[in-house]
Amino acid sequence: MGRLCLIHLDGKIYSCRICHSHLATPGDLMAKASSISSNSFRLSNFHCRHGTAYLFKTVVNVGIGKLEERQMTTGLHTVADIYCICCRKILGWKYVTAQVNDQKYKEGKFILER
Repeated sequence: MGRLCLIHLDGKIYSCRICHSHLATPGDLMAKASSISSNSFRLSNFHCRHGTAYLFKTVVNVGIGKLEERQMTTGLHTVADIYCICCRKILGWKYVTAQVNDQKYKEGKFILER
């Protein structure tokens, strides 16, 4: 296997909990929250299997897994798991497509689980 080249971010960062590889900056953060109401959706509400989730415009030092369809509380989405390229821990997912029109803003964005 070749040499691993990681992108280094300056300033405050979000990093992998296992190996501390840099993932994103606060400027890339779009929304965060710890819970979501099943009947009303606000941009700031994101959650995952383990609690709090963060929506980012961009992330670095991640690999992207296979595409799959997932039924989420906000509708059907095509997503791909994202993982740390250094330690291979699954970090969250990338929204590829959203079937519901008011969820289209998520396309191309990333969820990092806390």
